[in-house]
Amino acid sequence: MQFSKFRIGVAIVLAAITGASQTALAQDAITTPAEYAFIMDYRTGEVLFEKNARTPTAPASMSKLMTVAIVFDRLKDGSLQLTDEFEVSEKAWREREGSSMWVRVNTSIPVLDLLRGIIVQSGNDACIVVAENISGSEEAFAELMNRKAHEWGLTDSTFANPHGMPDPKQKMSMRDLGVLTRKIISEYGEYYALFSEREFTWEKIRQANRNPLLGIVDGADGLKTGHTEESGYGLVGSAVQNDERRIVVVNGLTSERQRATESARLIRIAFNDFSTKMIFDSGAIVGDAEVFKGKAKSVPLITHEPVKLMLHRSMLDSVKATIIYDGPVSAPISEKQQIGTLRVEAANGPAREYALYAGQSVKEASVWGKIGLAAKKILAKPTSSEPSLEAGQ
Repeated sequence: MQFSKFRIGVAIVLAAITGASQTALAQDAITTPAEYAFIMDYRTGEVLFEKNARTPTAPASMSKLMTVAIVFDRLKDGSLQLTDEFEVSEKAWREREGSSMWVRVNTSIPVLDLLRGIIVQSGNDACIVVAENISGSEEAFAELMNRKAHEWGLTDSTFANPHGMPDPKQKMSMRDLGVLTRKIISEYGEYYALFSEREFTWEKIRQANRNPLLGIVDGADGLKTGHTEESGYGLVGSAVQNDERRIVVVNGLTSERQRATESARLIRIAFNDFSTKMIFDSGAIVGDAEVFKGKAKSVPLITHEPVKLMLHRSMLDSVKATIIYDGPVSAPISEKQQIGTLRVEAANGPAREYALYAGQSVKEASVWGKIGLAAKKILAKPTSSEPSLEAGQ
């Protein structure tokens, strides 16, 4: 690991903790035929890999996750119950393009069964029933989807319908699908088991869950597939292994078979090829900051939380830590006063920042001490050397 310090905007190389050269990054180490891809660690939210992940693209039925999340949100706040029944309109009944739950006009369906119709059977008609009963129309529900997308931080998504049939305004990025998946699991966990149901029968029509990961990949328990001619084949998947969860999103694949094999391969990579590198324990002294007009010339800098990164194994020896602060820091300084930040990153890879605090208090120097400091400054010989501006080289 390389370690450098930024002081008053000037980079100074402090030490090369390991002499390892920077190796291939995860972006180079992982290849995929998917046009769009995204891998996230569920617990930390760290992005492990991305390919065109912030590009809005046609999400097909994967956008049904947004419809489901809105229903889950209503269930959580108590404005909706699983036993509530929604009426089926003629418009919903006539919807036969794409996949269907096979709802019947002028009947009422419990919310729980409609969720199964959307999640397991991917029913476009079930989505219309939900949209009309919550918002009055598909168009009004799409407006609700857009408002919720903004509220939930889905910055690369726009919606025109609740089911994902082709529309120029129906776009989602793989990053947004990953963020939405993390929200569904963390905030609506009591309903998440619906995604692992293997089949559902409605109107005597049994349909299997389209998710190819279920029963094939260890710990796989969700979430949703999608396909249109415009989008290609896509999948949002998640699995738990050894108490760790990963989220994988792909789109733009060429067949059901390729979607199944590639999503399973990326899930395996997400678990097998990444590990956590501990940089500093909580409370560790990371470095020091220069002090001005203080009884001590410097103050130790500590973290209040563990400093660690989850990295592809090819990046474990290319980590760089940088102390950033505006200094010298004027005394007096109180213990636990925030002084700066520690930026930890793998070159061109993931980066995180941690607050750095004074490890001890530093009192202001006495009057005679300040006079001494001023004298030293006057007597100091000018230097012709400049600090290196090539931190980490």
